[in-house]
Amino acid sequence: MSAPGAGRTLVAGAAGAIEVAHAIPPAPAAVAVIAHPHPLFGGTMDNKVVTTLARAFQEAGAAVFRFNFRGVGASQGRHDEGRGETDDLLAVADHARLAAGELPLWLAGFSFGGGVALRASARLAFAQLVLVAPAFRRLTGHGLGEAPDPKDPALGEPGRHSAANTVIVHGDRDETVPLADSLLWAAEREVAVLVVPGADHFFHRKLHVIRDTVGRLVRPAT
Repeated sequence: MSAPGAGRTLVAGAAGAIEVAHAIPPAPAAVAVIAHPHPLFGGTMDNKVVTTLARAFQEAGAAVFRFNFRGVGASQGRHDEGRGETDDLLAVADHARLAAGELPLWLAGFSFGGGVALRASARLAFAQLVLVAPAFRRLTGHGLGEAPDPKDPALGEPGRHSAANTVIVHGDRDETVPLADSLLWAAEREVAVLVVPGADHFFHRKLHVIRDTVGRLVRPAT
């Protein structure tokens, strides 16, 4: 385990080094890993929605790990349309558990990062999954042209996600990722979708809603 504190480090990944920022409290109750929005549209681990999620998780007692996808910041490699980025998240999750201990794993992601976190959750044992305006369509190979197949096993086999371990937060004025996609996927799994009135894709002037809502929802396993 690493000593408590905050900092940045480089972690080995399939495409080279991955830049990771961490904040580890003295006695963490969980390990949280957060994925950022689309790298080709300026997304980084310092995105405001990502840092808002990080604060909510920290306030809930988790050791928090943010990271830059391949090709962003100090992370090596090239953009891989969600495939390699899922591997990046898996590598960071392994690092996080080594650094903070074998604790309940909380996953989160915003936009493109939400789609990546969802795909990673199909391959990891997780305790909580928080998806903020998850971009299902950007990972299907169809851009924004077609809605996702809610039964796609790559997006989680039915039974893996439920109201007990997964929540979606989505703005009703999202101009980038259709709210209908979240509703379609969630309905297949009886997952709650929390709709934030007046929120656009980036939650301008609504970040406090994310922080307060997520802070109430995530709880350490007892």
